Amino acid sequence: MKNVDYIIVGDGYAAFFFAHQLILHQKSFVLFSASKKGASQVSAGIVNPLVLKKFTTFWLAAEQIEFLNKTVAEIETYTGENYLIQERIHRIFHDESEKNLWSMKTETEELKPFLNPDFETLETIINPFGTGKVNHSARVDVNGFFSGISAYMEVHEMLIREKFDYSKIKGSMYEDFNFKNIVFCEGMGVRANPFFADIQVIANKGHHLKVKLSEKMNHQYTLKKKHFLFPLKDDVYYYGGTYDPNERENEIDDFKTEELKEGLSAFYPHDFEVLEVNYGFRPTVKDRRPILGNLPEHQNYYIFNGLGARGILNGCYFSKELYEHIENGQDLMKEVDLKRFNK
Repeated sequence: MKNVDYIIVGDGYAAFFFAHQLILHQKSFVLFSASKKGASQVSAGIVNPLVLKKFTTFWLAAEQIEFLNKTVAEIETYTGENYLIQERIHRIFHDESEKNLWSMKTETEELKPFLNPDFETLETIINPFGTGKVNHSARVDVNGFFSGISAYMEVHEMLIREKFDYSKIKGSMYEDFNFKNIVFCEGMGVRANPFFADIQVIANKGHHLKVKLSEKMNHQYTLKKKHFLFPLKDDVYYYGGTYDPNERENEIDDFKTEELKEGLSAFYPHDFEVLEVNYGFRPTVKDRRPILGNLPEHQNYYIFNGLGARGILNGCYFSKELYEHIENGQDLMKEVDLKRFNK
């Protein structure tokens, strides 16, 4: 029998950022990973403090950006890599009115830190009204993040590459492990969890493309018009992703693929080749807040879910909130507390 402080169940940002908190605080744990490529692993990894459709920010944006930078630096101390790529988002304006709206909002106290007042016109793409740069934006090297932390956990025997079997959990025991707490970070997989099956997560399906561009970009930016375009390697780019709350099928949607191709063609007037089409199901919540908390009947069974389209920022920031709640009795924010559904 092996005693551990925690068992973590999950493959995505919630699981890995919470694992980081345990590594940071020298807690013993094992993480069960079914090695699935879920929404986190196929995500763009965009770190964006704005809602670029309306040029507004969102709840705790500045705090989350600051905490992510701190966390990435902490992760670098044991993986040897910094997975934050400092490439700013450039929003391509649709028309002059959007550009003017951007200018107006740069004067507001809330948005001044994020909206750069200076505009740029970029080569290679169609942008007659120019682009606006989003300060403090970046993106995460998604593959590097998951493979780097996985490698560290494997070396230290923290990673178990097998599917968690709910039938084998008996109180605070699972197979040969005796645990103090268990944290379920399963995304849409929570629907199969007998303890949290009633959690109201909504599947938001998102598609993206990997494309080979015929005309190379002369800049290292993340471009945003309808969707995001940014470089990977060897002239291969990521373009996506869609938001399809009504799509549930576990297959590629040809209509969404065409939508993406049309979206890219709208500002990239050159040939491109679609190399891959991928999709994932983001776990979203009606009130657009994550879900953290435990069960009354199982006080040491916790959930960390509902990160939505901002999986990196939500996963990073609220991993610390959950850790402090479990270890130090800190109250959860009412906006994310599981108990908010018990009204």
